Amino acid sequence: MTALDADVIVVGLGVHGSATAAALARRGVAVIAVDRFAPAHTRGSSHGRTRMIRRAYPNPVWNDFVSRAFAGWSELERESGLTLLHRTGGLYAHRGESQLQGPGCMVVDDPSHMSDLMPGFGVPAGYRAVYDPEAGVLEASQAVAALQRSAEAHGAELRWETRVEGWERVPSGIVLRTDAGDLRARRLVIAGGSWMGALVPELAPLLEVWRILTVTVAPGQAIGMPPSLGAFSVDRAEGLVFGIPDAAANGVKLGVDAGEIWDPETQVAPPTAAEAGVLRSLLDTYVPGLDSSPVELAACLYTMTADKRFVIGPLRRAPEVVVASACSGHGFKFGPAVGEALADLATGVDREDLDFISTSRREL
Repeated sequence: MTALDADVIVVGLGVHGSATAAALARRGVAVIAVDRFAPAHTRGSSHGRTRMIRRAYPNPVWNDFVSRAFAGWSELERESGLTLLHRTGGLYAHRGESQLQGPGCMVVDDPSHMSDLMPGFGVPAGYRAVYDPEAGVLEASQAVAALQRSAEAHGAELRWETRVEGWERVPSGIVLRTDAGDLRARRLVIAGGSWMGALVPELAPLLEVWRILTVTVAPGQAIGMPPSLGAFSVDRAEGLVFGIPDAAANGVKLGVDAGEIWDPETQVAPPTAAEAGVLRSLLDTYVPGLDSSPVELAACLYTMTADKRFVIGPLRRAPEVVVASACSGHGFKFGPAVGEALADLATGVDREDLDFISTSRREL
């Protein structure tokens, strides 16, 4: 019998792959995780200082998964000794009726009430809002690094700058082909971000990769800090504007959940001067009085599905292979929950609670 290099191999060390490696290693599973780039690279979707977390979601099928995510971040804080989640509250503005709901969330119709809840947020006239008291800010880069340290502390081997060339089923499980040689394991987890269409071709018709732009301004401005400002969004036809307040001196960050289709093989282009001007104008509109001079202009990649739901589960043609794809702009917050789910699926634990984002739902 051919010797195995690990029980499970994980492809991708963004937030979901790192969380999976940590979850498996904590269970005593022998894990090797590989990533195409160096640590803390900026080619994917998990870099940057901050991300939003919220309980307000458009369908109650997400509620349990959201709760698992919050619990997972709290557990990582205990393990790491770091503060990774800053609860600031969130106000999500929309025209007409909103589908957003969740434990503790409430609809706000009165503009004066919106102003009381978040005086720094300039809600457009005629908009309603949903208030989420549990929403806040995640320390994104610190969180990913903490997950990777946890994985290594529990015995996982992380291999960087290792390019995957393919994979195949064999009698003992799977073989992963890389530019550093072959690796063998019983199970394979693929969390390859924007490269999922190439790594798992049957996913390709479901996915689009978008170039998303953000601006971050100087920290320390009172109007952009809690309690004046919390997490926020404005639902517009041109694309959802999202905002992250200045928590822990990270500065206010704003972006738009819409962008051009991008080839991940090409280094993502930073915002142009014109694009930066648009982002600054949005900041001036929605956080009036804030100095919108950028201290950082950044671009990242979103991997999108048409319905913005993830694709998680084993492949029909290769049950030894578990995939996690299409964060669709809202996946970072679920990092620990996705990691536990993938660890379960890779070790034979059924997760019927995830049918709403399963591979079987997509007939994969």
